[in-house]
Amino acid sequence: MTEEFQKLFSSMLEQGQEMARAFNPALESFNPAAFEKFFPTMSKDMMEMWFGKTFNREGLDARTRLLVTVAALTVLGAQADAQLRLTIRHALEAGATQREIAEVIFQMSMFGGVPAMTRALEIAQSVFDEKSGENT
Repeated sequence: MTEEFQKLFSSMLEQGQEMARAFNPALESFNPAAFEKFFPTMSKDMMEMWFGKTFNREGLDARTRLLVTVAALTVLGAQADAQLRLTIRHALEAGATQREIAEVIFQMSMFGGVPAMTRALEIAQSVFDEKSGENT
């Protein structure tokens, strides 16, 4: 990121925070990353609606849909960290293996770049570690 872009990005972030505080002063201390702890996975009803049969045609099972979503979120890069972490959790629950998730992320290096792939692998590893900690 160039210095000029970093300044522009910081300015835009500050303006967004000021706007949020103007609408709701309680948002001054809002931490979007902390929201993930409150909502680590989607409810079964939400999963069925988005990845089950409600909004989806026949052809792909939930596991495949979630792996495709991991691919898309990997390409988006660091702007989708929380969403990627959530989707990896659900992909594991839907039967995807750690190896399959890693392979999907590796494949996306051609489309999102090596930094996006590296970030996604770090996130995946943190989810895998989290899951292995639950099993002990």
